[in-house]
Amino acid sequence: MEDVAARAGVSRALVSLVMRGSPKVSAQRRAAVLRAAEELGYSPHVMARSLASRTSTVLGVMVNDLRNAFFADVVEGLDAAAQAAGFDLILNTGGRVPSRESAALRSLLSFRPAGLILLSPVVPASAIEAAARQCPVVLVSRTSRASGVDTVNDDGEAGSALAVGHLVSLGHRRIAHLDGGGAAGAAARRRGFRQAMRAHGLEPVVVPSEHTDTAGAKAVLELLNAYDRGELPSALVAGNDFNAVGAISALEEHGLRVPADVSVVGYDNTSLAALRHVSLTTVDQPRTELGRLALEALLERVRGERVEPVRHLLHPSLVVRSTTAPAQHRGEARP
Repeated sequence: MEDVAARAGVSRALVSLVMRGSPKVSAQRRAAVLRAAEELGYSPHVMARSLASRTSTVLGVMVNDLRNAFFADVVEGLDAAAQAAGFDLILNTGGRVPSRESAALRSLLSFRPAGLILLSPVVPASAIEAAARQCPVVLVSRTSRASGVDTVNDDGEAGSALAVGHLVSLGHRRIAHLDGGGAAGAAARRRGFRQAMRAHGLEPVVVPSEHTDTAGAKAVLELLNAYDRGELPSALVAGNDFNAVGAISALEEHGLRVPADVSVVGYDNTSLAALRHVSLTTVDQPRTELGRLALEALLERVRGERVEPVRHLLHPSLVVRSTTAPAQHRGEARP
């Protein structure tokens, strides 16, 4: 910064103001500083600046699964809100493995961030609470009872009820849920599915699975092995869109048409679901809104504006596309 100041003929303090984007600098001096910085190949060191000022402008984000488009949409909401507030994001992932997520969490904390946002983490609650003792923490798509942790979730129970209600309205009676296993949010969706099925007087069928395409395909194979073709569930409520796409692929590979033979509903309404050749009926949760609210909650903590936890619960909606159709009623009674 001293080299840039000397080159531009200004003070080091003024260079600092320019690099922080302060509006208190004239356009002429700002241009001179930026030109000198470019000529010298200078860019501000975020970590050093944070240490010098004793305030960090870095926010850590841990993503559950880089392959899932849901998280990209949430991060987009986070990034837009962070930029508007003058913060930088550092992203990390643990690949849905608790031990790797714990290591990723430690790595993010080593940057001394102003706060952390964890997207569907699978680390133990104790690790999250320990992190919250070092800086503010917000969870997205996971619940917490810790007073030092804020949460932003969609109503998974309501979302599953929307999916079941839609399928029942189409005449489906044999409906199976491809479970998300231990993934964050899976328990609420599973609970909502069972409650909705019983509310309609139907027996819930839950197939163990995970929030991946591979697991969706495997769950379909288990159903094919467990049922005769005539008794196969006529509709599936998948744990998420990724899971649904894997299930559809397996169904079609085994000669079953979607939705003529089996209807499929996903969850999340990611960009994948909207692709023309996929056209997946799915439950929409407002992903960018989840990110925006998470960033807003984090900054309230960072700025000392609030100490009590917030528990945002957003209401999902159903997006009907081409993977659901009226049941063929292979011997099943209409509702």
